[in-house]
Amino acid sequence: MSRTDAATRILFESFSAAQVRLFYAVAWTAIALFAYGVFAQVRKYARGRPLHLAGRPWERVKDMVTTVLSHRTLVRRDQAAGAAHRLIFYGFVLLFIGTATITLDYDILKPLFHVSFWHGDFYLWFSLVLDVAGVALIGGLLYMMVRRGWLKPPKLDYARPDRSPGDPDYDRRGYRIEDWAFLWTLLLIGATGYVLEAARLVWLQDRPEVWDVRWWSPVGAAIAATLRAAGLSAGAAGSLRFGLWWFHGLLALAFIALIPWSKVKHILTSMASLYARDPQAAQRLPRIPESQAAPGVTAITDFTWKQLLHFDACTKCGRCHEACPARTVGAPLSPRDVILSLRELARSALESASLPPAAALAVHGRGPGQVSEETLWACRTCMACVEICPVAIEHVPIIVQMRRTLVEQGAMDPLLTKTLQTIHKTGNSFGESKRKRAAWTKALPFKVKDARKEPVEVLWFVGDYASFDPRNQKVTQTFATLLHEAGVDFGILYEAESNAGNDVRRVGEEGLYEVLVQGNIAALEGASFQRIVTTDPHSYNTIRNEYPDFGARHAIEHYTSFLERLLEEGRLKIDRQLGLRATFHDPCHLGRFNGGYEPPRTLLARLGCELIEMPRNRSNSFCCGAGGGRIWIPDPVGADKPAQNRMREAAAIDGLEVYVVSCPKDLTMFEDALKTTGNEGRFVVRELIELVREAVSAPVHEEAVA
Repeated sequence: MSRTDAATRILFESFSAAQVRLFYAVAWTAIALFAYGVFAQVRKYARGRPLHLAGRPWERVKDMVTTVLSHRTLVRRDQAAGAAHRLIFYGFVLLFIGTATITLDYDILKPLFHVSFWHGDFYLWFSLVLDVAGVALIGGLLYMMVRRGWLKPPKLDYARPDRSPGDPDYDRRGYRIEDWAFLWTLLLIGATGYVLEAARLVWLQDRPEVWDVRWWSPVGAAIAATLRAAGLSAGAAGSLRFGLWWFHGLLALAFIALIPWSKVKHILTSMASLYARDPQAAQRLPRIPESQAAPGVTAITDFTWKQLLHFDACTKCGRCHEACPARTVGAPLSPRDVILSLRELARSALESASLPPAAALAVHGRGPGQVSEETLWACRTCMACVEICPVAIEHVPIIVQMRRTLVEQGAMDPLLTKTLQTIHKTGNSFGESKRKRAAWTKALPFKVKDARKEPVEVLWFVGDYASFDPRNQKVTQTFATLLHEAGVDFGILYEAESNAGNDVRRVGEEGLYEVLVQGNIAALEGASFQRIVTTDPHSYNTIRNEYPDFGARHAIEHYTSFLERLLEEGRLKIDRQLGLRATFHDPCHLGRFNGGYEPPRTLLARLGCELIEMPRNRSNSFCCGAGGGRIWIPDPVGADKPAQNRMREAAAIDGLEVYVVSCPKDLTMFEDALKTTGNEGRFVVRELIELVREAVSAPVHEEAVA
């Protein structure tokens, strides 16, 4: 037999039978602790409300595996951390597979079937692959240590915006300790594995089948050479190997036992969270089940099993914390801290054998593990947190369901209460008579059809701000003129249209939302049209994504793609190039919610504008601050606003002439912010519709001319 064929490693070489039995006793104890921990976690999730996952399981598995293996959610906006995690992940996976391979050979095949493959060429290649995997693991861990210890990105700071010093759960140093313990434990497991291999090589250097093939374990061989050069004898190496064997083994077994109880559990929960992912979690909020006695969430057990799983899936990476517009301007909200608070509550209340009293399950408040009213009402439901979360945590539905309870209890700002009452009474947030909804049409030199009375090709769902706000009414009239000049057969619902309900639902007033939906669906069913167009991204989102749950499925598009098609078809013609230096604000409900990034930019290019992208654009666009009903809730006096933050960001663009928006609420928020930040006169805020009108100066459709 050649030296290569004889190459292998005897796991318990020089161990007594008692020592081997002791190891297996410890190993089975670790496995039992791990199994009980998994049971405790599953029991915790089972205490949540039931939830059926729609879609095919195989497609979910495929998407989860693709996401995990590609790390596509981890490398976004943090390439270095994503690359380091990829090294850790693949290094860990290969080392785990290696350990499982040894177990298969040594503990299953050999004793049961007298079959062994862990020798010869297989063993040598096995050793080389695992040596490389260990380098990847340690390299990734070292970068993560440097990142946390020296680079210290702000998103890894656990300072809480929703608590004050002195609050019992303000200090989260426990998480920092856990993070470092996780990194050091993995690093020690990896490093001691190399030193253990080196000590073994020096110990058995007189055996050709060991020493002559040592470079198949290049790192271990290099350390062995160093140890020999330092004067380590074979006998001393044997003693070192024996001690390290137990240290390395016990540390690895402790790591396994603690998986369900520590940060390490994200290895399992993050994959489960990705499997359960709903790609429309924020776009399409859940209805209240008929079997549910009260709306919303009051106790931690009112969350679904999936949401309880989400709490454990959080890796505390801080991406949602960094992306949140409310947190950026100093509001008492961090999506990460909401999730961590609820995780802490679930852990303390649901992991024991029996449930505590009902008071200990309450999720609202300022106690440990609870979320305050101020935090919940600070949310703009802009989806920035959901969109960037690498493990598919769905923050927005969690916050909205907690808001539903606050609305039911009347625990909200008086102005919001009044606005909701106004919407219920008049069908709009301005408190205007329904008969005035189409008053803006009276100034037009042509009649806008009533889609309830005569069939139209295009039904225009106008929305509240476009109908009643004086500044937006001018934009509405301009869009109507463009449609008329393009010869589009369009109409509106007049007083039959009500608020679409998108923001009402995200406030948490589900009952009023359903009343609005039913009224609008009845109006739509009473009209004859082929498709819907809207100038309001908020209405666009709910009609497109949520109305189908109530039986209304209609083709709908935002005006930006509609105008682009009219220009492409030649029904509108660009008469002159504007030549403006412009930037564009991606509305949350058009961009992040529905992927409408390209049509506005294509329009600006057609108009001859030089587009300078904002530093935060497309999926990373910064919310105007109006979403989630916040436009109806006054900000604290003197507090910074997301729209003001955005205007200062725009002001830093050299030579900017126009800040372009494509949402009525954006126009309102940013024109006000332009004045309050002192940037008025440096550039202007304009609706994209207005720019199109300036470039399209003459009608090209014969009927429009006539």
